[in-house]
Order: sequence, then C-alpha cells, then structure tokens
Amino acid sequence: MASFEINFTKAALTAAGAAAKGKRDYYYDEREKGLVLAVTPAGGKSFYLYKRIDGRPERLLLGKFPDLTVENARKLAASAKGEIAMGENPQKAKRSIRDEMTFGALFTEYLEKHSKVHKRSWAYDEREVNKFLKHWFKRKISSIEKADVERLHAKVGKDNGLYQANRLLERIRSIFNKATDWGWGGVNPAAGIKKFREKSRDRFLQPEELPRFFEALANEPNEAARDFFMISLLAGARKSNTLAMRWDEIDFHRATWRIALTKNDDPQIVHLSPQAMEILKERKLHSLSPWVFPGGGASGHLADPKKAWMRILKEAGIADLRIHDLRRTLGSWQAATGANSYIIGKSLGHRSQQSTAVYARLNLDPVRDSVNKATDAMFGYARTTADEPTAD
Repeated sequence: MASFEINFTKAALTAAGAAAKGKRDYYYDEREKGLVLAVTPAGGKSFYLYKRIDGRPERLLLGKFPDLTVENARKLAASAKGEIAMGENPQKAKRSIRDEMTFGALFTEYLEKHSKVHKRSWAYDEREVNKFLKHWFKRKISSIEKADVERLHAKVGKDNGLYQANRLLERIRSIFNKATDWGWGGVNPAAGIKKFREKSRDRFLQPEELPRFFEALANEPNEAARDFFMISLLAGARKSNTLAMRWDEIDFHRATWRIALTKNDDPQIVHLSPQAMEILKERKLHSLSPWVFPGGGASGHLADPKKAWMRILKEAGIADLRIHDLRRTLGSWQAATGANSYIIGKSLGHRSQQSTAVYARLNLDPVRDSVNKATDAMFGYARTTADEPTAD
C-alpha cells in the first residue's frame, strides 16, 4: 500500500496509475482534510471520507472518480463532516440501507405475522403478490419508490383491469404500513396514489338468457362445477363460502346452510330452496368427503372452476357474466318478485348500519318465501321460454 498527499485536481487524479497487484494506493487531499482517493490494481478510483465517528475510525464512500468530480467530492466530504459534528452518523444510515430487508423478506414476514393471523383471505395476498410483485423480491424496500408503484398500478390497470390494480395497490400500501409499524423509518411508496374509479357492477342473468344458461349448465361434463354453479345461483352466497361448503353445515331437516364465518366476520343462515336441496341430497348420496364440492388441491375442496365457467358461457352464448354475478342474479329476481331491500339483504348476508336493526327483527320465513319465489320465477321463465314453438 502506497499513500500520497497531493492537491486534488482532475489532471492529477487522472494521472494516478493503478496500484500494485493485491494492494491499494491512497491519495490524501491537501485542501479537504480526510478526503481520500483509493486506487485499485484494476485502476478503479473511489473517493472516501476518513473520519473518527463515536470514537471509531470510519470510511465513508462518497462516489467514484471521474463520475464524481473533485469539487463535488470536497462538498460531500465537508457536508458529511458537518453532519458528524452535529452528532449524526452518515455511515450508520448507509449501513441500515445495506442491511435493510428485501421486499421479498418483508412480504414473508407480512404473510406470517399479519396476513395469516388476521385475514381469512391471506391466500389471495400470497397469490397476487407472487403474480404481480415477484420482480421486487430482491430489491431493498427503501429502493421502491412512489414512481415504481404508480407505473405498476397503471400497467396492471391496463392489462388486468381497474379492480385488480386497485386491490394490488391496497396490498402494497398495507405491506409497507406494516414495515413502518415494525420499525422501518422509510416512506410508504403507495401513500398518496389514487385508486382508479370503479364502476358499480349491475350484471345479472337476464330473462332471455336463463333458458340458454340452464341448458348449457345441464350439458357441462364437470359435475362438481355444474352443481357448484347451480348452488351459487340458488343460494346467493359468496363464491369463497360456496366453494368451501361442508356437509356438517347443512341442516337437511330445516333446509338451511349455516356459514360459520362470512366476509363480514358474522355467521349467516342461508335458506335453501327445494331445487337446491334436491341437488345437495343427490350429492350427499355419493359423497365420501367432508366437502360438498371436493377437489384435488391443497384445500381439499373445489378451486375456482374458471374453465368450466367459460365452457358454459360459450355454449350459452352469454358474454360478460362472472361467477359472482350469480349471487346478484338471485337478489335481482327477488326484487322482481316483490321483495324489499331488507329481505334481499338478509338473504344475501349484507350488513349495513342502517339495516342492522331491521334485520334483527326479521325471522327466516319472509326470507324463505322470497328466495322460493325468485327461484320458482327463474325456473318458470326458463321452462316457459323453452316450451315456446320455434318458427319453421
């Protein structure tokens, strides 16, 4: 190792030759005390500030020459010395960034400490983050900036839809909020980013679509998926609850289904129409599983049957209909057959401050009547339309 004290100029530092193999040469600036240029055997040149901090000698990297000019290196060295004089430690801040966890490590901690503990939908967090944010996993969390989140939000909105983009933005914001709760001192990069405006969806099966839908459903070869779609329509429950329906939740005597925990964190009693009970009784006769709709995945029950759904829509010639719209279809037909909003809310498990008191005074009988009327109307309309003569 060789050391030299010189007046730093661009010409002098450019002329400094490479260090001997296995060694480093150090040049000390005559004007700015503590400013050093280190030269490697490969000829690489970097500016450092050597300074005693908290009683210990520290080496603070300022930047590489010639990208960092002599003038700017002196300014950075003077600024760092000023911070040290005020009791701050620039090296400590740099170490904390170096040692800071990656986004992948943060998400693992978020999943185990928060999502799996407090959210029944934790599997969606795991799936969506792995799908859309995997390219961030090796990045330090402080390197992810607001601009990164804005670009991703816009891209997902364009490629996957506004709703998907907004849910992803909420997940990113939640993950970084937890990092702050756990002691991270950075700024949440999702803060202040506005969600896309979402349109309220009002799609449901129209009267002229019902005959085609029932016919296509009857022709579906996947029996579990076929029965799942029919129960989704007849019971009006949320998709996740219907997929996870268990036999021990069904009361065959009272024709009810008790969902222990819904999206609203409340139990729900679902009335089952005669048509729904007929399907369930037939499935029960041949079932060896605790699940009404068993599947081969890790959960043990049927997963999202998207392929079967697309086959049914294609055969029925129906566009822009989602599985969740089956739930809305029941409510819409209840309204068409005279049910008021409180009855519909009761049967679908809706909850609001305005209607909670009214729900408490309702028993199941008007709900049962309303669901039966809506179900009979749907099946009746399908039969009537199917029986109409066709033109020669």
